[in-house]
Amino acid sequence: MSQFPSEQLLTFATVLSEGTLEAAARMLHITPSAVSQRLKALEQSTGRVLLQRSNPTLATEAGEVVLRLARQVGQLEADAGKELGLDGGQPQLVLPIVVNADSLAVWFLKALAQVPGSLNVTFDLHRDDEQHSTSLLRSGTVMAAVTATPEPVQGCRVESLGIMRYLPVAAPTFVERWFPGLPKGLDGAALNAAPTVDFDRKDTYQWAFVQSVINAEGRPVPERKGPRHYVPASQDFGDAIRLGLGWGLIPEVQCGPDIADGRLIELAPEQPFDVPLYWQRWRTASSALDTLSETVRRVSAQYLRQS
Repeated sequence: MSQFPSEQLLTFATVLSEGTLEAAARMLHITPSAVSQRLKALEQSTGRVLLQRSNPTLATEAGEVVLRLARQVGQLEADAGKELGLDGGQPQLVLPIVVNADSLAVWFLKALAQVPGSLNVTFDLHRDDEQHSTSLLRSGTVMAAVTATPEPVQGCRVESLGIMRYLPVAAPTFVERWFPGLPKGLDGAALNAAPTVDFDRKDTYQWAFVQSVINAEGRPVPERKGPRHYVPASQDFGDAIRLGLGWGLIPEVQCGPDIADGRLIELAPEQPFDVPLYWQRWRTASSALDTLSETVRRVSAQYLRQS
């Protein structure tokens, strides 16, 4: 008898994706008691506690291993059903993916829109900083990621997508107040003292840019001084800068028109901030992941700089 019956794996993955046993029961069209029994049987067969019974439910360290297996089995079953012509009666395959906010706003949704409908998949998008997104691959929460990490996560393969170029910009009124000497060059100390717009507390790009400016001046980097606004949405982040709350780094494709018409001023035209992006996906053979990866590769090339 299999140690990992597919119905138990499906139930386990559904509980984690839906957040509660009751929600998973509704999704699977079974009773909460049946969900609980399947989970108990799975934990007994593995000899491990797999779920933290919190709200929402979370996988334990052992549960993350089983979640990866559950995702892989579900993916393989969906692919086999499609090849056998049985997919008409099968539930849609869910592809969980983690993407950084700027890629999501600039190009990633356009890529998803070009995935053929005949693939019969739905997308479960997770948003996280590209410097931290691989943790969701390791845990089995997602099958693929847009990430800034070139080293492949165990069980994954990685390929370069290109470079997301960011430009340091601010509104004209902000520049007039905080950078009056800008026509002669950007001063690192003034940049450090000026209000900054950060996406969230994981966002280190503005500070990294300050450090690069001060390093280029040949001076030691001081502590970070300026006040920070946190605006965790791509469009709102750009709007906060356009309205003069602070300076920040905006993707070139988003701020180029504003620079051209004078609504934004580029603070350091000779000093863009480049972030290489990579696509990491499970190595498991899958026609769905193959098609998604080809589409991501093709569409990203239209928006990212190629090295």
